[in-house]
Amino acid sequence: MGRVAGRRSATTIAAAICVALAGSTLAVAAIRAVVPDVAPVYLLAVLAVGMLYGTAPAVVTSVAAFLLYDFLFVPPIYTFTIASPDEWLNLLLLLAVAVVIGRLAALQTQRAQEAADRALEAESLYGITGVLASTRTVDEATPLVLARLAETTAMDRVWFGLGPSPTEERIVADTAAGEALPMPGWHVVLQRPSDGPARWVRTHVGRAGSRRSAKAVVHRVRVEVAGEPLGSLWALRARAEHEPDRAETRILAAAADQLGQAVVRDRLSEEATNTAILRESESLKSALLDSVSHDLRTPLATIRAAAGSMLDRSIGWSEDEQFEAFQTIDAEAERMGRLVRNLLDLSRIEGGALRPELAAQDAGELARQAVGRTHAEGKTIRVDIPPSLPPVLVDDVYLGQVLANLLENAVRYGGPTIVVQGRDLPEESAVEVSVADDGDGVPVRALAHLFDKFYQVPRSDDLSRRGMGIGLTVVAGLTRAMGGTVRAERGVDGGLAVVVRLRAADAPPPADASPTADASPADRDERGPVPAETAR
Repeated sequence: MGRVAGRRSATTIAAAICVALAGSTLAVAAIRAVVPDVAPVYLLAVLAVGMLYGTAPAVVTSVAAFLLYDFLFVPPIYTFTIASPDEWLNLLLLLAVAVVIGRLAALQTQRAQEAADRALEAESLYGITGVLASTRTVDEATPLVLARLAETTAMDRVWFGLGPSPTEERIVADTAAGEALPMPGWHVVLQRPSDGPARWVRTHVGRAGSRRSAKAVVHRVRVEVAGEPLGSLWALRARAEHEPDRAETRILAAAADQLGQAVVRDRLSEEATNTAILRESESLKSALLDSVSHDLRTPLATIRAAAGSMLDRSIGWSEDEQFEAFQTIDAEAERMGRLVRNLLDLSRIEGGALRPELAAQDAGELARQAVGRTHAEGKTIRVDIPPSLPPVLVDDVYLGQVLANLLENAVRYGGPTIVVQGRDLPEESAVEVSVADDGDGVPVRALAHLFDKFYQVPRSDDLSRRGMGIGLTVVAGLTRAMGGTVRAERGVDGGLAVVVRLRAADAPPPADASPTADASPADRDERGPVPAETAR
């Protein structure tokens, strides 16, 4: 209440002093017949004025009470003459006590008001800090912060802009969004010197189209961090209202500082994210180049050694030896083709360039074809798909490559026996095709990461470095492109089992089914469903 009262005009304060003195005079006149010495009654008026309006009005009231009591009640009355020395003493004591009481009352009220202002300031800053801490970006937090500021500081409108100068600012949030921003020829700027209190200074604005606003005053608080201008916090208040008091000024200044720190925080967070993305990208590039160079070096060296030996006329080759050398060259060239094909498929998957041509296909026939193309020296591959298994809605090239990748993975890392199984799920209008082996399998914690790009299960043998870790990634991408799903689990015989779930040919298409890529017939023929290098 004292804060509101302190903002009233001099006319209002003078009227209040007159009312307090008039009331005290009537009280003195009423009780003077019973109690002769009633001068202390005027102290009530001094006390009331001091509590409401501060020290200066209280001192004025004290002097006015001194003169009024002398004029009306001290003989000779209706004059300012004092005949008795005792009356002089009483009046001087009245004046001294009145001044002291008025000052003490004003100080007490001021301290109470300062405490209330500090509490309001702390509450406001706590709320602003909580909003900034609970939101991810400044753009999300600013509307909530500005709404709180407008309510706390009694501003008609508050907005926040980012930019090196007022003419270049981008408005982030506004409590009166949609309304035109005021363009006065001047506004008041909060100056915050390092060696003194903050104060509002009127500043002229040299901008085209500015106009004098007769109804409102625009207040600006610069938003700076470490001397770098970031933007401005703006507030609008009617011209008839008072200038922001100390509490409101501190709240606006602290809010501007908090918003500035939040802007810097967002900037640092974005830079850290970009740095992490760049670091991860460089890491992936390094891993890819390292894997490609390692995996291409072996078949190239084998091909060159076999071809060089064939070209050496000093060596006599039998037909069987020549056939074996040609087989070696063909197998290694095919392996290089698989590596390149997997890389191309991975780039198509990540770029959304896969558009499968879905048709009803016999999963058992595609599995047997994939097994026939797989080199499995020393391994036994068994196809256990019942003839009654319904056809699946797939792209035969994509499914052939999925099975080839899974078989190649099982041959390289699995046990001696590999089983390809099929299972009908009529209640779900789906078919599951799995490739399982009886090897040592993989740790349970690695199952969820097998389809991640470049992921390789740590191994203690020499197989830990073989493969690029993209074969199963390609499996997952091709399967999803056909509207299916894939998962990895421990097999019945203890090894790894990869289960591909596909839609039955008579199943309705899912609501979110959409092609994910484009592949021309020539491209499909060129790729072919051949095995692919993978790592587990």
